[in-house]
Amino acid sequence: MANIASQIKRNRQALVRRERNKATRAVLKTHLKRFRAAADSGDADAANDAFRQAARKLDKAASKGVVHANFAANKKSKMTQRLTAL
Repeated sequence: MANIASQIKRNRQALVRRERNKATRAVLKTHLKRFRAAADSGDADAANDAFRQAARKLDKAASKGVVHANFAANKKSKMTQRLTAL
């Protein structure tokens, strides 16, 4: 454990950020699964709605630095391909 006050504060901040990032990733995974389920069912309208929500969550997570920007772009690209195939 650190003895320096600034390091103690940094550790405390890191814990808070880690919990927030974990929650954001969990929500992101849920939306990606919802899109996958809608695309598997073949329902284009449901898949389109799920795509819009998932893309929005990906963009927000990338802008906050929770996920890498390239990861978000690759996921959105694959989802778009899958959506247009329906």
